[in-house]
Amino acid sequence: MVRKSRSEDDEEARRSPSHRDFQPGAWLSGTGPDSDIAICTRVRLARNLAGFPFAPSLDETESERLYSFITDRLAQPGLPVKLNVLDLEPVDELERSMLVERHLISRELASSTRHTGVAYDARESVAIMINEEDHLRIQVFGSGLQTNDAWTRMESLDDTLMRRLPMAWSEEFGFLTSCPTNTGTGLRLSVMLHLPGLVWSEEIDKATNVAQKISLAVRGLYGEGSRALGDFYQVSNQITLGRDESAIQEDVMLAVSRIVQWEREVREALLRGTARVKTLDRVHRALGTLERAQILTSEEALGCLSALRFGINTQLVEGFSPEAVNQALLLSQPAHLQRYTGQTLTAEERDQRRAQVLRELLGCSP
Repeated sequence: MVRKSRSEDDEEARRSPSHRDFQPGAWLSGTGPDSDIAICTRVRLARNLAGFPFAPSLDETESERLYSFITDRLAQPGLPVKLNVLDLEPVDELERSMLVERHLISRELASSTRHTGVAYDARESVAIMINEEDHLRIQVFGSGLQTNDAWTRMESLDDTLMRRLPMAWSEEFGFLTSCPTNTGTGLRLSVMLHLPGLVWSEEIDKATNVAQKISLAVRGLYGEGSRALGDFYQVSNQITLGRDESAIQEDVMLAVSRIVQWEREVREALLRGTARVKTLDRVHRALGTLERAQILTSEEALGCLSALRFGINTQLVEGFSPEAVNQALLLSQPAHLQRYTGQTLTAEERDQRRAQVLRELLGCSP
């Protein structure tokens, strides 16, 4: 046997992902109120620092100075949660894509040429993006539908940050942001929903209209500009100026509670009478694809996993754990799939490995 040197061991450990890399964070843990439909709640605050140009005007020198200023203060003890600060400058494209897939950073931050970073806790229930569209994008996640709990945790974190960072504030307008739609509270409250019932019954457009009538946005899995893959939708407020935090929470909860109840009613209808046979067929066709397919695109995988998740939550199928499905949802994404397999794969190779990995994760027949 050839013994590896310590440096070789260190290099292999650095390249090899830890088990935690492939476990869903707080946003996909599958717990909390109404978690069969409400995947997670996210509270996000946009903040900028007084004395620094806003992001569109930041040059390289100012960007570096701002990054150092923020990270120095995040490193000080006393925050409500312990954060790990990750400098994104040396991080490669694959690792950045993994952070996007985990909802810790946005696609915009991943592709930014400024000196950027992210600070997050071990449970991935808090993530602070540094130097995105605003100097700070502070995010708090909670599994299921729990806006009050997420907001309480956010208030504690925001109060602490305001004591150590000089936030840009106007008596007339509130918190100042790069985009006028975030000015005021800077609050974006969103809930990610799994709505296969409304999609399958072709009532999803009616449901999204309910939200849009009270000025809420309905977006896909990865927020603004993304499609609703796998029957996942994000519902969030659009207006922050002139609205206080409690009013925003009431607006979002009003729409989300109605949509959740609507989804429950539709699911019940899909399990009765002649509709039940079609629903069973859809769920078991998806399961058959996961068990036998040799090639699966990301979109196909999300669609099949969505149907399987529906089947588990409505007791149409047995023998699968929600935890395994949640892990499969994460590992079906391109960056996680490549990191999990330890290979850089072409799109065609990813589709083949995705089918294999999902069979293994779900314990399906080969």
